[in-house]
Amino acid sequence: MPTSPSDPSSQEPSVPGPVVPGPAGLGRALPGSADCGPAVPDLAVVGAGPAGLAAAVTAARLGLRVALLDAGERPGGQFYRRPAPGLGAVRPESLHHGWAAFAAREAALRTHESAGRITYFPAHHVWTVVPDGGRWTLHAVAGPEERSVSVGARAVLLATGAYERQLPFPGWTLPGVVGAGGAQAMLKGGLVLPGKRVVVAGSGPLLLAVAGSLAAAGAAVPAVVEAASYTAYAGRLPDLLRNPGKLAEGATYGGALLRHGVRLLTRHAVTEAHGRDRVEAVTVARLGGDWRPLPGTGRRIPCDALAVGHGLVPQLELATALGCATRSGEDGTVALELDAGQRTSVPGIWSAGETGGIGGAQLALAEGELAAFSVAGRPAPAALVRRRSRLRAFAGAMAAAHRPGEGWTGWLREDTDVCRCEEVPAGRILEATRDLGARDARTVKLLTRAGMGWCQGRMCGPAVAALAGETSSAAGAAPDRRPLSCPVPLRHLAELPQHTD
Repeated sequence: MPTSPSDPSSQEPSVPGPVVPGPAGLGRALPGSADCGPAVPDLAVVGAGPAGLAAAVTAARLGLRVALLDAGERPGGQFYRRPAPGLGAVRPESLHHGWAAFAAREAALRTHESAGRITYFPAHHVWTVVPDGGRWTLHAVAGPEERSVSVGARAVLLATGAYERQLPFPGWTLPGVVGAGGAQAMLKGGLVLPGKRVVVAGSGPLLLAVAGSLAAAGAAVPAVVEAASYTAYAGRLPDLLRNPGKLAEGATYGGALLRHGVRLLTRHAVTEAHGRDRVEAVTVARLGGDWRPLPGTGRRIPCDALAVGHGLVPQLELATALGCATRSGEDGTVALELDAGQRTSVPGIWSAGETGGIGGAQLALAEGELAAFSVAGRPAPAALVRRRSRLRAFAGAMAAAHRPGEGWTGWLREDTDVCRCEEVPAGRILEATRDLGARDARTVKLLTRAGMGWCQGRMCGPAVAALAGETSSAAGAAPDRRPLSCPVPLRHLAELPQHTD
């Protein structure tokens, strides 16, 4: 397996080690590749969210030549999503927490880009990374015209972020039911609300931020429905005390809910959404210790929108396609196994941010910077290492507290669609496991088509795995190793060079 270079004079290094920047003109451009100048970049960063942006600007400051590829049209990722310029937002920073940290790094990106130290590729969705004679080639689909682009690099840092975890319930496919993160994206990116009266539900700290943002923007938020209990944090008190800033952040969100009269219901869940052409109300029930709804506790809350989500799932398709080792996180999701320098198990591949476990923007920034020092072969500042350590500890406490209980399947009915893309109900999945011998999500997929739709199991994966009886039922099975991380036009595959043994 190719490794990262350790000798600046070598075109095709064969031993693991840091990337050392060489003289101008070192390396050669790939035929038909995107324009990175005359030299192959020392580092390609995939993703321009907090982790990728921090990694790119830090690596450039340390002397590395960087290519930054991102599916978005502007840097910032999902967390720092901003309104389109045409919307005329006067103070977009008011919709964000920690805006100054992003603004400083975006300014650094522009400075390094002007100086030629970073080549920035917006609207480039990387669909695979492959070894190529001692370095790596990244294949991407670029722009609305879906051009085929290839970028070569000596090392790769994956900062691909995460997507929302959804646990289905009757009525979750009604118009007006959106992801909690999706509701926040609508507000940040489009300056629109999902409705006038919005119930926020699910589990995890994101709910408080979403509810506060919606209420501040003018929506009525009758309740935040949190399936977990905040008393679950009590067992991780040392990790909390090491992060007073996080505690203050939580208090700020709590204060915002009080100011707007938003009721917080813990140990409750939305177990059904009601309506004909759009959601009109939701049933909220109290949960037992395993998240199973308690009989007789349900009550309706009128609303015209529901923002629901149960945390985030690391987006690992590029990493698992490369064979990077994974681990089970405290929230039940699958994350990458990384060493102290943010290296994956594949030499020459680093990763930072949510791919190593969900932890938020501050942790992603710290890990991105630390990974850049590691790639450059430079010792990271001790303060940075300590910051990563305490933030990762807090992330672990958060993950454990909000891990879904296995009893959540108790709010499903047999006619509840679990896979909304292929319209596969829970009853058909249970039939596959009960009568046809399916014991894992893959077999269920083959028998029922659950997970074969446009989202490729991102939305239904946790539910299908739970109904199939897999061990990691709270989050789903280990991620599949997929050759493509996003839809790719067939013409791009046909244009790839043929390799013969």
